[in-house]
Amino acid sequence: QEKPPTIFGSLCHGCRSPSRCSQFRGISWSPRLISRWNSRDSVDLPTEDNPRILITGGLGQLGVGLAEILRKLYGTENVILSDIKKPPPEVYRNGPFVYADVLDYKNLRELVVNNRITWLVHYSALLSVVGEANVALARKINITGLHNVLDLALESCLRLFVPSTIGAFGPTSPRDPAPDLCVQRPRTIYGVSKVHGELMGEYLHHKYGLDFRCLRYPGVISANTQPGGGTTDYAVKIFHDALSTGHHECYLRPDTRLPMMHIGDCHRATVEFMQAPECQLSLRTYNIAAMSFTPEEVATEIRKHLPHLKVTYNPDPVRQTIADSWPVRFDDSNARRDWGWKSTFGLEELVSDMLSSIYEKRTNAGLPVS
Repeated sequence: QEKPPTIFGSLCHGCRSPSRCSQFRGISWSPRLISRWNSRDSVDLPTEDNPRILITGGLGQLGVGLAEILRKLYGTENVILSDIKKPPPEVYRNGPFVYADVLDYKNLRELVVNNRITWLVHYSALLSVVGEANVALARKINITGLHNVLDLALESCLRLFVPSTIGAFGPTSPRDPAPDLCVQRPRTIYGVSKVHGELMGEYLHHKYGLDFRCLRYPGVISANTQPGGGTTDYAVKIFHDALSTGHHECYLRPDTRLPMMHIGDCHRATVEFMQAPECQLSLRTYNIAAMSFTPEEVATEIRKHLPHLKVTYNPDPVRQTIADSWPVRFDDSNARRDWGWKSTFGLEELVSDMLSSIYEKRTNAGLPVS
């Protein structure tokens, strides 16, 4: 869809002005918002000091949980989830939800303007394995969609968060550890699009003052969502299999080591990074780290709770090739120094929490537990 030309030069001084970029606007009731959410259930009152936040791709692995945290901090009305899919009933009940297609610039612009958005969290993307199966669609969503969001952030002087990934590195990158700044050269469309996003955001920050922020996420492990087409999905599925059938077939070699993170640490890092004063940031893109493990190591830790777990290995050539090109560990020393990042979950805590959470979910749903 054609969009009006953005006069970047006219935005330069406004986006660099602390008085404009840090001043959060009050609430505006959009028909798109109130038609989808019954505000009588909320006791939160909007304030002039709180950011107004739009999350794109909100029904993926990360959006719903991040929205829950941000709503506790800034008020339910001030955090708007969006996606192109119909959400489950509890998502409607928990706060504002709107339809938003990142490929529809006019739709996005209307949402930003009508709802006085000041922060935008851009989670819309096709992940590594799904992207390789549909490169054309991945290019549209991951690159064209990103350009729409970047243009809107410049036009409306937004604080913009775009996640990156271990997939932004390639086989020629330093692997143990991978620093923030190094050769990247990924070999998946997912990774290429993420490097493109990192560089475009940094360019627009330096040239026009865009408050662009990016974290390279490790593999994120959560009990609340099913695997979504990534190379690290085994590290979620193995917990479900351990409690359902007692058998997991792994598509990676047992010694494949990758950086991983509990979703609680991932959400906390995102919030702390978005809250950090801009003057503390020496970079626009940071690595964040928690732990690194292999399929064999996580299986061994699960067996401390469920000794009957059986794991067989049947490496998938596509996923194994992708994993072999990614870092073994992240160097996150810059994030620790600049804005105080520190993880809380190690492998032992992650395994205990995942098994407990999935066990509770299966029990509550009346499903058998192995």
